[in-house]
Amino acid sequence: MRSILVFADRSASSPARLETALSLARMTDGHVTVVVDTPVARFMSMDAMGGSYIAADAIADALSRDDAYAEELATHLRREDVPFDVLRCEDEPVDALMQAGQLADVIVLSRSCEFAGDLAVGSDTPVLLVPDDAPLTLPLDRVCVAWDGGEEAAGAIRLAAPLLARCGEVHLLAVREKAGGFPATDALRYLSRHGVKAELHELERVGSIEETLAAGVARLQGEMLVMGAYGHSRLREYLFGGVTRYFLATGAAPALFLAH
Repeated sequence: MRSILVFADRSASSPARLETALSLARMTDGHVTVVVDTPVARFMSMDAMGGSYIAADAIADALSRDDAYAEELATHLRREDVPFDVLRCEDEPVDALMQAGQLADVIVLSRSCEFAGDLAVGSDTPVLLVPDDAPLTLPLDRVCVAWDGGEEAAGAIRLAAPLLARCGEVHLLAVREKAGGFPATDALRYLSRHGVKAELHELERVGSIEETLAAGVARLQGEMLVMGAYGHSRLREYLFGGVTRYFLATGAAPALFLAH
């Protein structure tokens, strides 16, 4: 996990995700790419007759401000001990990060990021969501992994293995009700081959699956939850809730590592 992509803007949560990316790079001898995005399509509009209008002055002003912000970030990062580059984009954030993340190992966003779910399901690169107000201190002491035997959960474990190998404790949480899939023992065996000694917790369901998992994370004081993103269809998740939507919408886990 040495190629780290982080989204930067002027929001109050940006410093925490940037510091988390730097901490991750220090731990893995990695490289940080900072994406500063100016979605210029938002300055274009159409009227009822099909005519299009471009707010050229507004675009120029937004580009100028974001260019200055990118240089400000570069000045700050030159004082750090991590190799970096700053990438300027002009697409919508999800498109910009999917394109930039094609050869990244992880994309760092904030827990409050409104497009985190879309990015997690659209990108092959895992997404690390960190607290808005404080960076993650790496390596982590306690990490939980949600396991249901499905392909998304298996993919999340595989992609998170380099990070899990550096954690103090890893706890595999399974709510026993889904037939088939990969057994939890296979997940434990896979992790052990990557130097991760994980402990299995078979949780008795109390309430919904997401509530049961959240209670397990709270009891174990997990600092991050690794989980597969959107194991069911997005429409079903939207209509009926779902584990991914629950953890994205609540603070049930301080940080999330999502992979689809």
